Amino acid sequence: MSALIKSTVSVGSMTLLSRVLGLARDIVIARFFSASDAADAFFVAFKIPNFLRRLFAEGAFSLAFVPVLSEYRSNYTAAQTRDLIDRVAGTLGFILLLLSLLGVAASPLLISIFAAGFIDQPAKFDLTADMLRLTFPYILLISMTAMAGGILNTWKRFAVPAFTPVLLNLSLIGCAMWLSPRLDVPITGLAWGVLLAGILQLLFQLPFLYRAGLLPRPKWGWRHEGVQKIIKLMIPALFGSSVAQINLLFDTFIASFLVTGSVSWLYYSDRLLEFPLGVFGIALATVVLPNLSTAHYKDGDDSFNKTMAWAIQLTLIIAVPATFGLFMLAQPILATLFEYGAFQANDSMMAAYSLMAYSLGLPAFIMIKILANGFYARQDTKTPVRIGIQAMVFNMVLNVVFVVSMLQADFLAPHVGLALATSAAAYFNAFRLARELRRDAILGPLETFSEPLLKILFACIAMGLLIHLLLPDLELWSEWRWYQRLAQLAWMILPGILCYSLMLWIMGFRRKHLIA
Repeated sequence: MSALIKSTVSVGSMTLLSRVLGLARDIVIARFFSASDAADAFFVAFKIPNFLRRLFAEGAFSLAFVPVLSEYRSNYTAAQTRDLIDRVAGTLGFILLLLSLLGVAASPLLISIFAAGFIDQPAKFDLTADMLRLTFPYILLISMTAMAGGILNTWKRFAVPAFTPVLLNLSLIGCAMWLSPRLDVPITGLAWGVLLAGILQLLFQLPFLYRAGLLPRPKWGWRHEGVQKIIKLMIPALFGSSVAQINLLFDTFIASFLVTGSVSWLYYSDRLLEFPLGVFGIALATVVLPNLSTAHYKDGDDSFNKTMAWAIQLTLIIAVPATFGLFMLAQPILATLFEYGAFQANDSMMAAYSLMAYSLGLPAFIMIKILANGFYARQDTKTPVRIGIQAMVFNMVLNVVFVVSMLQADFLAPHVGLALATSAAAYFNAFRLARELRRDAILGPLETFSEPLLKILFACIAMGLLIHLLLPDLELWSEWRWYQRLAQLAWMILPGILCYSLMLWIMGFRRKHLIA
C-alpha cells in the first residue's frame, strides 16, 4: 500500500470518527436542551464564529497558505521557510486577536444583525450575546490551529490535523454532561465548551510542531513577500468560501423571526444531512480532484470526461437512494437519535419536515462538489464563484418567497421553506456548473446519464415500496425505548439496501460501474 493510500485511509478514518462523535454531540445537546429558547441562542452564538472559521481557518486561509508554504519548502532554504511560518503566525495572530476583541465588545450589535428576530425577546437576546462573548475567541484559536495543521500536512503528517476536530465534539459532550448541570444558566456550559475546545485543539498540535522543529515564533510581517502572496490568494478564495456561509447566516436571520425552536430544528436536520454529505461527498471530491488534474495535464480530454462521468454516476448510485431513505425515514431517524429527555415528539416532527426538504437536495449538494472540481482541476476558480454567487441570490429570494407564502397560508412549519430554498438553489448551482462544463466540452452530453438514472430511480421506487410496507405507525416511535427504535430502524434500512442493490444487479449494474 502506497504512502498516498495510507494517508487517505488515515484522514478518512479520522473524518468518520469526527462525524460519529459529532452525531453523538448533537444527541447529547438534544437530550439536555431540546429545541428551546436556550438552544436557539447557543446555535446562533456558535454559528457566527463558525461562519468566520470556515472562511479563515478551513476556507480561504488554508487554500492560500498551504500552496505558498509548499513552494517555500521546495524552492527556499529551511531558514526562509521558518521565517515565513513565523511571519504568518504573527500577522494572522495579531489581526485575529483584534477581530476577537472587537467581536467580544460588539456581541450585542452582531446579534442584532445576524438574529434580528431576537431583539423583541430581551432574555433570549441577552443570553445569545453573553454566549457570543465566550464563543467568538474560537475564531482566533481555530485559525491558529488550522495554520498548525497546514504546516503538518505540508510535511506529510496528516493524522494529527485530521484527529484535531474530534476534540471539539469531546469538549462539547463533556461540558454538556458535567459542566452545564453545575451552572446557573446550564446552556452557557456549551459556550464554555466551544472556548475550551479551541484551546485544546491548538495546544494538541504544538508538541508535534515542536518535535518537527516547526513551532512558530510569531513576528509581525505584513510586508513580507510570502505573507503578501497569501493575502492575494485569499481574496478570491474568500468570495468562494463565503457563498454557502452567507446563505446559512441568512437562513438563521429569517429563522430568528419564526417560532421558538426553528433555529434548532434546522440545525438538527442539517446535521443529519451533513453526515452522508461529509463522509461520501467530501471523500469522493477529494479522490476526483487529483485524478481530474492528471487527466487534464497528461491524459487528455477523453480521460477527463470519463473521470467526470464515473464520478457523476457514482454520485447518483449513492445519493439518490440516500435521498429516498432520508425522506421516508426522517421522523424515525430523528426520534431514534434525539427524542430523549427534553427533546419531544413535536421536535422530532418539526425537524423531520426540514430534513425531508433538505434531503431532496442531497444529490445536488454532492454533485456541486464533483462538478466544481472540473473547474478547479483546470485552475479556473472564477466560474464556480460566479455561479455560486448567482445561486446565493437565488436562494435568498426563494427563502423570502417560501417562508412568506407558508406564513400567509398558516403552515405549521414555515422553517421548512428555508430548507426547500436551500435544496432548490443547490440544483440551480449544479445545473449551471454542468452547463458550463458541457459548453467547454469537458462534460459529455447530459443525456448519457438518463438511462442509468432511470434504472436507479426504478430501484429506488422498489426500495421505497418495501420500506413503506415495513414502516410502523409514526406515533409508535415515541412510545418505544431506544433499542426498540434502533432495531426497527435496522429492520427497514437493511432490507431496503438489499432490495435496492438487487434491483440494480438485475438491471445490469456490476462492480465495474463503481470503479474508475
